[in-house]
Amino acid sequence: MNYILFDGPVRNALLPFTFTRPVADILIGIMTIRQKWEARLGSTITTITEDYLSAKFPMVEMEENVMINAAYLPNDKLADLVSDLKENQAIFKGDDVIAFFTTENQEEVDFDSYEIIQYNDDCLTVEHTWDIFSKNDAAIREDFNFLTEDRKSQPIPKSVNVIAPENIFLEEGAKLEFVILNASSGPIYIGKNTEIMEGTVIRGPFALCENAAVKLNAKVYGATTVGPGSRIGGEVKNSVLFANSNKGHDGFLGDSVLGEWCNIGADSNNSNLKNNYEEVKLWSYEIEGFAKTGLQFCGLMMGDHSKCGINTMFNTGTVVGVSANIFGSGFPRNFVPSFSWGGAAGFTTYVTKKAFETAKLVMGRRNIDFDETESAILEHIFEETKKWRKD
Repeated sequence: MNYILFDGPVRNALLPFTFTRPVADILIGIMTIRQKWEARLGSTITTITEDYLSAKFPMVEMEENVMINAAYLPNDKLADLVSDLKENQAIFKGDDVIAFFTTENQEEVDFDSYEIIQYNDDCLTVEHTWDIFSKNDAAIREDFNFLTEDRKSQPIPKSVNVIAPENIFLEEGAKLEFVILNASSGPIYIGKNTEIMEGTVIRGPFALCENAAVKLNAKVYGATTVGPGSRIGGEVKNSVLFANSNKGHDGFLGDSVLGEWCNIGADSNNSNLKNNYEEVKLWSYEIEGFAKTGLQFCGLMMGDHSKCGINTMFNTGTVVGVSANIFGSGFPRNFVPSFSWGGAAGFTTYVTKKAFETAKLVMGRRNIDFDETESAILEHIFEETKKWRKD
């Protein structure tokens, strides 16, 4: 069977992260949503997404296909239901479609003519940017159980102090000595070819993905995920870093999400709690204003390729778009549009020529080309987000 993940109506609610990727490629827990479905269904899965992203994320359609709403994270029961779908069947949860069967020659999908299978059990969904960190605890536990079932961890080095070692799993090539791992409050997953440097203290749930690293004397609270190739240092709490991003120095990052290719300067901090303890509001690309999150703790949402200089301070509930460069003293405003250059004193436009030169250098350090496909995506985002920039 050919499976295809589609963005669905939540795409705009997940900006700025879905400016540069389909919903399916959001990282939450230990794997992206796409990887979770592929692992459970045993099949490579493509996506239906925005046209300007389709060159990087192509969709493959075959004679028979099952379309899956990427906002839904799989569990064993849901994956079984999806794998058993037959022609003219669809899975719904209430009024929301989770998955449905289509054929290549099918001109339209009319759910009134479908056999509807209601899924009434609980499952994780990603419907807002803040879900990525606020549901990361549950997502790490789900992925940990799935990935480690009937497998044996690599041995934990004798110099490592551990609490609840039965909740700790080390993949091949993981390097760690003289660290403290406390998995009594949640599992700790240490991926392939990772490194945790000396003096670090980690409390689960925690996931260190392949080729990622934790710097010397870091303090990490759950539920935190460090994506493939990313690095963290200082103090980190309940945050998710996508692939190839760096928060490698002292400073605090809490209740936050960083996209790919981000860099946080030394001694930078974000606030995750308002001084008056009120509910945090976040910039919404859907309403083009600030929307309630229902959260008391909510920090920084930073899109791909954005960076900040040393000693940067972010207000509670700050949203930074794609390819912004932030620096200087004081607090920048709590919505920084894509391709902005500056800080609290004001912003100008970060022109694409300069932004692309930086992206090429940054990606080149990881032996990844900044090619025409990447530049075309960022060019589109530059034009799409122009209305929010004020020079």
